[in-house]
Amino acid sequence: MDLLILGGAGQVGTELQALAWPGDVRIHAPGRAELDIADPAAVAAAFAACDYGAVINTAAYTAVDRAEADVVEAWRLNALAPAILAAETARRGIPLVHVSTDYVFAGTAAGAYAPDDPIGPTGVYGASKAAGELAVRTANPRHAIVRTAWVVSPHRGNFVKTMLRLAAERDKLTVVDDQHGCPTSAADLAAALMTIALRLAGDAAAPGGTFHCVNAGATTWCGFARAIVAGGARRGGRSVPVEGIPTSAYPTPARRPANSVLSTESLSATFGIVPRPWEAALDDILDRLVGPAAAETTR
Repeated sequence: MDLLILGGAGQVGTELQALAWPGDVRIHAPGRAELDIADPAAVAAAFAACDYGAVINTAAYTAVDRAEADVVEAWRLNALAPAILAAETARRGIPLVHVSTDYVFAGTAAGAYAPDDPIGPTGVYGASKAAGELAVRTANPRHAIVRTAWVVSPHRGNFVKTMLRLAAERDKLTVVDDQHGCPTSAADLAAALMTIALRLAGDAAAPGGTFHCVNAGATTWCGFARAIVAGGARRGGRSVPVEGIPTSAYPTPARRPANSVLSTESLSATFGIVPRPWEAALDDILDRLVGPAAAETTR
């Protein structure tokens, strides 16, 4: 089976290509220069050239603050491109796995968001991703929309790498402590996407729909930062205090959801995927970035 990965240079796309796929699966991950997914003619030509068994779309405009001014490009990549992909895959009977975001929610719920809870994006990024979801949902019945949040890995720029760098440079960090969410390993998310894509490709009657995939447990950005700094210190890095501040003390062009906690119950029930705690996933990322913790080297 030929499987198409879009957004292969990103955190999740990189991890998808590193997975141990079944031996009969051939992975294709064209870069942006090779395939503009917002160009209908280019997408049609790409699908005409290969009979794909499934498509995983991780490509997106993810610069949340820049999107507030760069509206057209954000909607081109996050709404138009998924619409083109959904139409082309539907025409050819190909299942589409599409990655979305917690930013489609307003962030005002008291508990964890379920996939069927009402959405209410508050910025350009969230609105454009919600539109992409709608395009996929309405155009291709063989779809799985997988929302995630707070994605981190050893690759590209992300919160873990930023906190490690700042801890090495500064004597104290200040991090927002009133936004709640679920840190998510790009490697764990990639493994879940592989499971879902193979299931949809192998069974035309496999259930689709909208799901959430994040690591288990929730924290704040400040709590996450403290865990990163502590984990880095166990691996020889600097241990510096991390002070919690309110969102109001760190204004940004785009409004962040106060609550990004996502429920993964339907993901587990449908695909048997049970996410591990975010703390364990963080340890794996730190092992890859920095090396094993001091206590582990004596085992």
